[in-house]
Amino acid sequence: MTRTVAVFGSSQIGVDSTEWAEAVSVGTRLASAGMVVVTGGYGGTMEAVSLGAAAAGGRVVGVTAPTLFPDRVGANPHVQELIEASSLAHRIDVMMGRADATLSLPGSIGTATELLMAWNINYIKRRSGQLPLPSAAVGVQWKKVADALVLLIGAEIDSIYWANDVEEGTDWIIHQLQVL
Repeated sequence: MTRTVAVFGSSQIGVDSTEWAEAVSVGTRLASAGMVVVTGGYGGTMEAVSLGAAAAGGRVVGVTAPTLFPDRVGANPHVQELIEASSLAHRIDVMMGRADATLSLPGSIGTATELLMAWNINYIKRRSGQLPLPSAAVGVQWKKVADALVLLIGAEIDSIYWANDVEEGTDWIIHQLQVL
Protein backbone atom coordinates (compact mmCIF):
# COMPACT_ATOMS: atom_id res chain seq x y z
CA MET A 1 0.00 0.00 0.00
CA THR A 2 1.36 3.41 -0.96
CA ARG A 3 1.51 5.92 1.87
CA THR A 4 1.32 9.70 1.50
CA VAL A 5 3.24 12.21 3.61
CA ALA A 6 2.17 15.86 3.78
CA VAL A 7 5.29 17.98 4.20
CA PHE A 8 4.89 21.52 5.52
CA GLY A 9 7.58 24.20 5.52
CA SER A 10 8.71 27.68 4.61
CA SER A 11 8.12 29.21 1.20
CA GLN A 12 11.03 31.58 1.85
CA ILE A 13 14.15 29.37 1.85
CA GLY A 14 16.75 29.89 -0.87
CA VAL A 15 18.24 27.27 -3.14
CA ASP A 16 21.72 27.78 -1.67
CA SER A 17 20.64 27.32 1.93
CA THR A 18 21.11 24.41 4.32
CA GLU A 19 17.32 24.29 4.69
CA TRP A 20 16.96 23.73 0.92
CA ALA A 21 19.45 20.85 0.94
CA GLU A 22 17.71 19.28 3.94
CA ALA A 23 14.27 19.59 2.28
CA VAL A 24 15.58 17.99 -0.93
CA SER A 25 16.90 15.15 1.23
CA VAL A 26 13.47 14.75 2.87
CA GLY A 27 11.79 14.39 -0.52
CA THR A 28 14.45 11.97 -1.75
CA ARG A 29 14.24 9.79 1.35
CA LEU A 30 10.44 9.70 1.42
CA ALA A 31 10.20 8.81 -2.28
CA SER A 32 12.97 6.21 -1.95
CA ALA A 33 10.91 4.61 0.84
CA GLY A 34 7.95 4.39 -1.56
CA MET A 35 6.00 7.34 -0.17
CA VAL A 36 3.95 9.87 -2.13
CA VAL A 37 4.76 13.46 -1.17
CA VAL A 38 2.11 16.19 -0.93
CA THR A 39 3.14 19.81 -0.38
CA GLY A 40 1.67 23.26 -0.84
CA GLY A 41 3.08 23.13 -4.37
CA TYR A 42 4.91 26.45 -4.48
CA GLY A 43 8.57 27.41 -3.88
CA GLY A 44 10.94 27.19 -0.93
CA THR A 45 10.64 24.05 1.15
CA MET A 46 7.71 22.89 -0.99
CA GLU A 47 9.80 23.00 -4.16
CA ALA A 48 12.88 21.47 -2.54
CA VAL A 49 10.90 18.52 -1.16
CA SER A 50 9.18 18.12 -4.55
CA LEU A 51 12.54 18.19 -6.36
CA GLY A 52 14.00 15.50 -4.12
CA ALA A 53 10.96 13.26 -4.40
CA ALA A 54 10.65 13.63 -8.19
CA ALA A 55 14.37 13.04 -8.72
CA ALA A 56 14.07 9.80 -6.73
CA GLY A 57 11.20 8.65 -8.94
CA GLY A 58 8.48 9.46 -6.44
CA ARG A 59 5.03 10.90 -6.96
CA VAL A 60 4.55 14.58 -6.06
CA VAL A 61 1.19 16.23 -5.37
CA GLY A 62 0.97 20.01 -5.00
CA VAL A 63 -2.01 21.75 -3.41
CA THR A 64 -1.95 25.41 -4.36
CA ALA A 65 -4.35 28.23 -3.54
CA PRO A 66 -4.38 30.62 -6.53
CA THR A 67 -6.97 33.00 -5.09
CA LEU A 68 -5.01 33.27 -1.85
CA PHE A 69 -1.64 33.71 -3.57
CA PRO A 70 -2.37 35.52 -6.87
CA ASP A 71 1.30 36.54 -7.18
CA ARG A 72 2.41 32.89 -7.34
CA VAL A 73 1.89 31.54 -10.83
CA GLY A 74 1.30 27.79 -10.95
CA ALA A 75 3.01 25.03 -9.05
CA ASN A 76 6.71 24.32 -8.95
CA PRO A 77 7.99 22.28 -11.93
CA HIS A 78 8.33 19.03 -9.95
CA VAL A 79 4.62 18.69 -9.12
CA GLN A 80 2.98 15.86 -11.06
CA GLU A 81 -0.55 16.28 -9.76
CA LEU A 82 -1.89 19.77 -9.11
CA ILE A 83 -4.91 20.45 -6.92
CA GLU A 84 -6.14 24.03 -6.68
CA ALA A 85 -7.79 24.81 -3.35
CA SER A 86 -10.23 27.68 -2.87
CA SER A 87 -8.86 28.93 0.48
CA LEU A 88 -6.18 28.34 3.07
CA ALA A 89 -8.50 26.15 5.14
CA HIS A 90 -9.46 24.14 2.04
CA ARG A 91 -5.79 23.76 1.08
CA ILE A 92 -4.84 22.37 4.49
CA ASP A 93 -7.96 20.16 4.48
CA VAL A 94 -7.01 18.66 1.10
CA MET A 95 -3.44 18.04 2.23
CA MET A 96 -4.55 16.47 5.52
CA GLY A 97 -7.19 14.41 3.72
CA ARG A 98 -4.50 12.90 1.50
CA ALA A 99 -1.99 12.35 4.29
CA ASP A 100 -1.14 9.16 6.09
CA ALA A 101 1.46 11.19 8.02
CA THR A 102 2.67 14.78 8.35
CA LEU A 103 6.14 16.26 8.63
CA SER A 104 6.50 19.91 9.63
CA LEU A 105 9.86 21.41 8.75
CA PRO A 106 11.03 24.83 9.97
CA GLY A 107 8.81 27.65 8.76
CA SER A 108 6.75 30.64 9.75
CA ILE A 109 3.09 31.35 10.53
CA GLY A 110 1.74 29.31 7.59
CA THR A 111 3.73 26.25 8.65
CA ALA A 112 2.63 26.83 12.24
CA THR A 113 -0.99 26.80 11.06
CA GLU A 114 -0.46 23.48 9.28
CA LEU A 115 1.35 21.97 12.27
CA LEU A 116 -1.37 23.10 14.66
CA MET A 117 -4.04 21.59 12.41
CA ALA A 118 -2.22 18.24 12.40
CA TRP A 119 -1.79 18.47 16.17
CA ASN A 120 -5.47 19.27 16.69
CA ILE A 121 -6.64 16.47 14.38
CA ASN A 122 -4.46 14.01 16.29
CA TYR A 123 -5.81 15.28 19.60
CA ILE A 124 -9.39 14.76 18.37
CA LYS A 125 -8.55 11.29 17.03
CA ARG A 126 -7.02 10.26 20.35
CA ARG A 127 -10.03 11.56 22.29
CA SER A 128 -12.42 9.61 20.06
CA GLY A 129 -10.45 6.35 20.27
CA GLN A 130 -8.96 6.54 16.76
CA LEU A 131 -5.31 6.17 15.85
CA PRO A 132 -3.63 9.53 15.28
CA LEU A 133 -1.64 10.21 12.12
CA PRO A 134 2.09 9.86 12.56
CA SER A 135 3.08 13.53 12.74
CA ALA A 136 6.53 14.94 13.37
CA ALA A 137 7.72 18.51 13.81
CA VAL A 138 11.38 19.32 13.20
CA GLY A 139 13.40 21.85 15.12
CA VAL A 140 13.71 23.64 18.38
CA GLN A 141 11.33 26.45 17.35
CA TRP A 142 8.35 24.07 17.10
CA LYS A 143 9.24 22.47 20.43
CA LYS A 144 9.30 25.93 22.04
CA VAL A 145 5.86 26.70 20.55
CA ALA A 146 4.60 23.35 21.84
CA ASP A 147 6.04 23.92 25.31
CA ALA A 148 4.33 27.32 25.45
CA LEU A 149 0.99 25.85 24.39
CA VAL A 150 1.29 23.07 26.97
CA LEU A 151 2.11 25.59 29.69
CA LEU A 152 -0.42 28.25 28.73
CA ILE A 153 -3.45 26.28 27.54
CA GLY A 154 -2.82 22.69 28.62
CA ALA A 155 -2.23 21.26 25.15
CA GLU A 156 -1.29 17.58 25.08
CA ILE A 157 2.30 17.25 23.89
CA ASP A 158 2.19 13.60 22.81
CA SER A 159 0.11 14.03 19.65
CA ILE A 160 3.24 15.09 17.72
CA TYR A 161 6.75 13.62 17.61
CA TRP A 162 9.15 16.50 18.34
CA ALA A 163 12.31 15.78 16.31
CA ASN A 164 15.58 17.59 16.85
CA ASP A 165 16.55 17.62 13.19
CA VAL A 166 15.34 16.77 9.68
CA GLU A 167 16.98 13.37 9.58
CA GLU A 168 15.42 12.27 12.87
CA GLY A 169 11.96 13.49 11.84
CA THR A 170 12.14 11.85 8.42
CA ASP A 171 13.42 8.56 9.87
CA TRP A 172 10.61 8.55 12.42
CA ILE A 173 7.90 9.15 9.78
CA ILE A 174 9.28 6.45 7.47
CA HIS A 175 9.49 3.95 10.34
CA GLN A 176 5.95 4.74 11.53
CA LEU A 177 4.50 4.22 8.06
CA GLN A 178 6.43 1.02 7.45
CA VAL A 179 5.09 -0.60 10.61
CA LEU A 180 1.43 0.37 10.09
